Amino acid sequence: MFSIESCPLPDNALLNTYQQNGAYTDCYCTEISRTVTHSQYVNAFYTTSVFKLERSILKWVVSKPSSDAQVVLLADGETDTFSAWIVEKRCENQLLMCDYQKRTRSWLMIKHVESENGITTRLYFGSAVVPIKNIKTGSSSFGLVFQALSWFHKMYSVVLLFSAKARLMMYNS
Repeated sequence: MFSIESCPLPDNALLNTYQQNGAYTDCYCTEISRTVTHSQYVNAFYTTSVFKLERSILKWVVSKPSSDAQVVLLADGETDTFSAWIVEKRCENQLLMCDYQKRTRSWLMIKHVESENGITTRLYFGSAVVPIKNIKTGSSSFGLVFQALSWFHKMYSVVLLFSAKARLMMYNS
């Protein structure tokens, strides 16, 4: 759908820790036929109209406002906080964000790939949902809300990545 594919997490993905520890994880990827920097990708992802709607909801529902200027700081590695998230880990081509409740993670990664037509950039987006541990029983669960809305999460992830790709393609130079 929309040239976005579900794919396995790359071996070096910062999100792998969660997959190995029993969290729900997903990974989606797409390619863009030019070189894109990680900073450009992060900026494009968090400034799409789709994500701006999410930012607006977070501003009103949980009092976590954000701005495009803050996105630039995040993309350039000059801040570790953004709206409802904090940077858990980052490296040259990856960003792993943790929500303020420490239940979910959002992950962005790029990989430059040589092809017959030159260098393309593979864009990755993934999430992790950490299960809630019942103190009395010791068992873990993702909760009814996640189970009921997991279909929406998957669809929304595809739309977010597609929107970021479209935004990057608008500035094709």
